[in-house]
This record gives sequence, C-alpha cells and structure tokens, in this order.
Amino acid sequence: MKKRILALLLVGVLALLGLTGCGGTGGETTDPSGTSGNTDPENSLPTLPSTKTKLIVGFDADFPPMGFRDTDGKFTGFDLDLAEEVAKRLNVEIVKQDIIWDNKDNELEAGTIDMIWNGFTISEARKTEYEWTRPYMNNKQVVVVEKDSAYQTLADLAGKKVAIQGGSTAVDAVAANPAFKDSITLVEVKDNLKALMELQTGATEAVAMDLIVADYTMTKNPDKYRILDEVLLTEVYGVGFLKGNTDLRDVVQACLDAMYTDGTFKTISEKWFGHDVLIPQQ
Repeated sequence: MKKRILALLLVGVLALLGLTGCGGTGGETTDPSGTSGNTDPENSLPTLPSTKTKLIVGFDADFPPMGFRDTDGKFTGFDLDLAEEVAKRLNVEIVKQDIIWDNKDNELEAGTIDMIWNGFTISEARKTEYEWTRPYMNNKQVVVVEKDSAYQTLADLAGKKVAIQGGSTAVDAVAANPAFKDSITLVEVKDNLKALMELQTGATEAVAMDLIVADYTMTKNPDKYRILDEVLLTEVYGVGFLKGNTDLRDVVQACLDAMYTDGTFKTISEKWFGHDVLIPQQ
C-alpha cells in the first residue's frame, strides 16, 4: 500500500513539473531576465523557473499590424498574439509594455522588459547586440508616397523631404543606399504613424518604412498611399533578448517551434494577413 501511495505521489509531482513546458496551453505569461533554462523531463522542452510569473514584452504601440491599440484602446497585433500564445503555454501572465523605440536598449538593460517583440529586424549589427530567436517572418524596407503624387522612383525624390522613424532599420536601409540618402533630407520622427501624418499634411514628400506596416496601412486607406517599386532593403524579423539571456530565448524558441508544428502560428498568421507568413524553420 505504501509503495502504491509513493508511486501516485511521484506521478503527481511529474505532472506538476510538466505544466511549465511549451507543449500545452495553460494560463498566462512570464517576467524573466534571468531564466534557468531547466529541461522538462517528460518532453525535453526548456522551462521557466517557478519564480517567474510574468512575460514582459516590449513593443511599439504605433506599429500596426505587429503591435498597436485597437479602437477600444487595447493593445493588439500579430506579434502580441504570438507572445500571448507563448505566455499561455508557459502558464504565466503576459505584460504588454509600450516603449519608446529609441529607448528599447535601455529598457532591456534595466529589466523593465524581457524581450523586444514587434517587427524587430535581425540586422548584422544587431546580431552582436542581442540574443535572437530564429527568424520567423520576411520584410522589406520601402518608400511610401501619396497615391496621386508624380513620384515613381527614388531618383524622383531628389531634393525632397523623407520622413523616417528614429532608431528603426529604415534608417539603416536609407544609409545602405548612399545615392538616395545624399539626395534627400531625412526627417526623423517618433514612429511610422507620425511619419505618415507628416506625409499626409505635406510636411514631407515620402516615408521610408517597413513594407508590413505600409501594406497594412494601405488596406485601411487604399486611396491615400502608394509604394514605390524600388526596395531599399530586404530583412527578417525575430524576437530580441538581452545579450547573454539565452535561457529565456531558448524557452520562447521552444514554444514557437511547438506553435509551428501544431499549426497555431499559421492560424494567427491567417487571422492578420490572410495567409501563412512563416519562414520555414530548419
């Protein structure tokens, strides 16, 4: 009888340990800057320490459709849906932390956020500055003009003002095209929505920005904007973590892998884009 009771207790302990793995769904999300990277003995997936009860996701709330406020003022978006699903699988609370994009590094270093998840481009320079998940989505940096404008090429914008979000990879994309950069006047603003307002009011003649955001904006305003055919830069998105925090990165990556496998990523993608935007995982 005692052996049977001990066996039942052992089964119960193992079941509790399995709750923090990424294979199933649970409650909410986790905080994190120093995760232990423990391994669940049942499914070999990394887990969060039991002391971690929140997952704090830093994002730009003016970056639709990746992260933004809906008509009710609530934070929503493709990346936030992915983050919510990860938190659910980890059985921890999700905290959606709106940040000033230029301050993202300070936020990470101070521990006020655990990761940057918001159409965050993996550039060569950034590879040495953050820990990254594998890329999960393709993007391009493009130039947007008013739909009825005469501008058709980058060369047509010579001598004109072009709005751009400070601290974004659009800045790097413009810098990678010196002939274009030297021919224009760059106007740095807080975010892409502000940049589009500058275009709409005539303060600038164009905006350099992410194709993902431009496409989404054009679906909402089909008669306002047009994207030039020339692409400034092609890139990929990933989730960025504080340099050295590979434990938390591995936990999130394991959850993403499970979401790829069971079709959850595809479902969330189709909700926001109408098709699967996933980069095939190796």
